[in-house]
Amino acid sequence: MARLVRIIGAGLAGCEAAWQLARRGVTVELFEMRPQRMTDAHTSGDLAELVCSNSFRSLALTAPSGLLKEEMRRLDSLVIRVADAHRVPAGSALAVDRDRFSRALSRAIESLPQVRIIREEVTEIPPGAVIVATGPLTSPSLSRHLASRLGSDHLYFYDAISPIVTAESVDMAVAFKGSRYDLDGDDYINCPLARPEYDRFVDEVLAADKVPTRSFERFVPFEGCMPIEEMAQRGRETLAFGPMKPAGLADPRTGKSPYAVVQLRQENREGTLYNMVGFQTKMTYPEQKRVFSLIPGLERAEFVRLGSLHRNTFIDSPRHLNPTLQWRQNPSVFFAGQITGVEGYVESAATGIVAGISSGRWLEGAAPVAPPQTTALGALLRYITDTARRSFQPMNVNFGLLPALATPLRGKARKELMASRALAAMEAWALRVAADTGFADSPG
Repeated sequence: MARLVRIIGAGLAGCEAAWQLARRGVTVELFEMRPQRMTDAHTSGDLAELVCSNSFRSLALTAPSGLLKEEMRRLDSLVIRVADAHRVPAGSALAVDRDRFSRALSRAIESLPQVRIIREEVTEIPPGAVIVATGPLTSPSLSRHLASRLGSDHLYFYDAISPIVTAESVDMAVAFKGSRYDLDGDDYINCPLARPEYDRFVDEVLAADKVPTRSFERFVPFEGCMPIEEMAQRGRETLAFGPMKPAGLADPRTGKSPYAVVQLRQENREGTLYNMVGFQTKMTYPEQKRVFSLIPGLERAEFVRLGSLHRNTFIDSPRHLNPTLQWRQNPSVFFAGQITGVEGYVESAATGIVAGISSGRWLEGAAPVAPPQTTALGALLRYITDTARRSFQPMNVNFGLLPALATPLRGKARKELMASRALAAMEAWALRVAADTGFADSPG
C-alpha cells in the first residue's frame, strides 16, 4: 500500500493533518484551490489564512479552549506552535498577528520534504487515503459531489466576520484602555455608550439595510457567530448583556461603568489595527460605516476591513463519521475542520491532528483510535459523531461535553480537576499513539 495521503484544503485543519503525517514519514499531497479560485471571505493565497478573528481564545486551563490548546501541545500541534510565536497582546487570550501567522505556517508546511502543495481545485474525492478539510467555504463543485456521495443534503449556516479599524482613527479622548475587572491589563480599547447612545445604536442596527439571504439557502445562525442584528432582534437589551456588556469596566474619567461598551482587540503585533470584538454583522458596507460611526470614539474611524457574510458548509457528522473522523461508508476517507461541524479555529486545527493520526494509522494497517472522552478533544469528537443525535448543529469545545467527575465539585475547582484529568489522559494517549506507530520526532 502506498504511503500517500491526499489532503483537500490547506486551512488550519489541513495544515495540521499534513504536519502530523509528515512527522510519521508519510507522503502528502496537499491541495489548495487559492489563489486560483478564491472564496467569499479569503483575500490571499496563504495557507491557513484567518478570516473571522485573530483570536484563538483563552489560554487558561479553566477555559475549555485553553484546555484544548494545551492538549494540542501534547500532540505537537504546529498551529499552536506558530500561534505562540506570533502572539500579540490580548490579555489572557491567545491572539496573533494574522498575516505573520499565516505566512509562517505556510513556510513551515512548504519546507516539509514529505509534503507537495498543489494549487488547484479538487471537485471530487480522489482514490486512496484522503482527508477532506475544505472548511466551511467548500467550493460549490466539491460540495455538490459530497452531497451526492453522502446521500443527504448538506446543512448550511451563515458566518459573519467583524470589522477592523486603525488604532490612530479611534478617538482616545472618548475611548479608554482597560479590561474587565482589570484581569488583562489595558490590552483592550473600550468605547463607552450612555443609555441614550445605546438606544439609538440599537435602533439604527435594526433599521439598517442587510445583505439579503439567498432563497435557496437556509439561514441557520450558529450562536457563537451570531450577527449583531440577530441579537438585537431578540430584545433591546440583548447586546448590552452580550458583546456590549460593560461588566467589570469603569471609565477612568468618570469612575463609573458605562451603560454599554464596544471593545476593540489588538489585531497585529504593531498595534496599528484593532477588531471590534463580537461585532459580526450582515449589514451592507455603507450601512456599517454609517451605524458604527455612531459609537462614541469611532465617529471618524478608518475601517480597513468591514464585516461580511458568507455561507458555511458542514456535513451531518453523527450520520457519517466515527470519532476517529473516518467516514463510515469509506474507511479510506477522513474529514477534518469546520466541515465536520466543530466551530472555532482551535477546534478545527485539533480535528486536523486527529485526522492526520487516524489516516496514518490506517495506512499502517492499525486501527484508528480517538482520544479518550475525558479529554476536551475526545469529548468534542464524540459529540459531533454521536449517532443518537438527530438535530445536529456546530459546536465549540466546552466543559459540558466532558464526563462528570467522580467527586462532585462546582465552579473553578471542578474545571481545574477536569483539566488535570484531561491532560493526564491526553499524555497517556499521545504516548500510546507514538509507541504504536514508532514515528520520528521530526519530519525534516
